[in-house]
Amino acid sequence: MKNIRSLFIVIVSIVAVAAIWSQPPIAQDIQYHLFADTRTLFSTPNFWNVLSNIPFLFVGIAGLYGLLVSKKISARAGQTSAYILFFAGVAFVAIGSGYYHLQPDNSSLLWDRLPMTVAFMAVFSIIINEFISSKYSKPTLWVLVIFGVFSVVYWHITELQGTGDLRFYALVQFLPMLLIPIFLLLYRSKSNNVAGYWWLLLWYVIAKVLEYFDAIIFDLTGLLSGHSLKHIAAATGVLFLLLAYRKEKPGRNT
Repeated sequence: MKNIRSLFIVIVSIVAVAAIWSQPPIAQDIQYHLFADTRTLFSTPNFWNVLSNIPFLFVGIAGLYGLLVSKKISARAGQTSAYILFFAGVAFVAIGSGYYHLQPDNSSLLWDRLPMTVAFMAVFSIIINEFISSKYSKPTLWVLVIFGVFSVVYWHITELQGTGDLRFYALVQFLPMLLIPIFLLLYRSKSNNVAGYWWLLLWYVIAKVLEYFDAIIFDLTGLLSGHSLKHIAAATGVLFLLLAYRKEKPGRNT
């Protein structure tokens, strides 16, 4: 059974990589930077898209506080660095994304994607450790984070050269979201965080839907755009995972 599961994951990964890499280089669509809500309030352009990043800062700091100060979050053996990178990355998303939305373009988008990718790769490492194997937890973390950072930097450099290529970044974003549900369904967790990961995935999907219907939601509400609500939804998903981590039994910190 174990070999069958492993083979299935390998096949899924190979197919995903092949599907992405069979495409020609993917440049960043300039339309991506054209958000529905561009209102300037209190001398801040794109005010609500900037302000709606604040929940990331709060939940990231809350996670770091629970892990390092109050000890209400207890990292599994060898995973403390992953938890720190995850919550720190979430906190820095508020800064990076806020900076990006002040003047959306490819250059500022770099600082939006870097902390997001670090957080994403860190939590993927945590999930691998909890569901698959903790034998190589630290190498897995650093390989994932370094590759994630590389994917963003590679895209940025290729954009500067006029040959933008998002394929590595697309792989970093797409493959974990494909594999995580498989891990949750096929493997038994060493913790009681399973519900937290499902909530994280659910709110991630909600965030993507809100992002897609950015303009429609803004036209319907006249108050907030889909993209602003996307930030809140994504931070809500992290909050649910934070609450799941707080329910873990203490005494596993390293």
